[in-house]
Amino acid sequence: MRIHVVRTGGFAGIERQAEVDTTGRPDADEWQGLAERALAPDRTGAPAGRRPGGVPDGFSYVITVDGRTVRCADPHLTDAQRELIRRVLKEGA
Repeated sequence: MRIHVVRTGGFAGIERQAEVDTTGRPDADEWQGLAERALAPDRTGAPAGRRPGGVPDGFSYVITVDGRTVRCADPHLTDAQRELIRRVLKEGA
């Protein structure tokens, strides 16, 4: 599974992106579960990627998991989106 995250916005407007390929990783199942939750509809039933826009100088994200893409923004991230973004930006190349 390939998980790609692009972060844009913020005060400086600098784009950052990273990708994690979970193939062959011992924690691949954990990554897959987190990715599925990040792409799932939120508690209100709104489809992932259809949440309200962000705030001025906040971050916006594009999360792509094996060709499925969602767009989201702070502060309207689900817990799973926030965790997936954090992990990919930390561990990804």
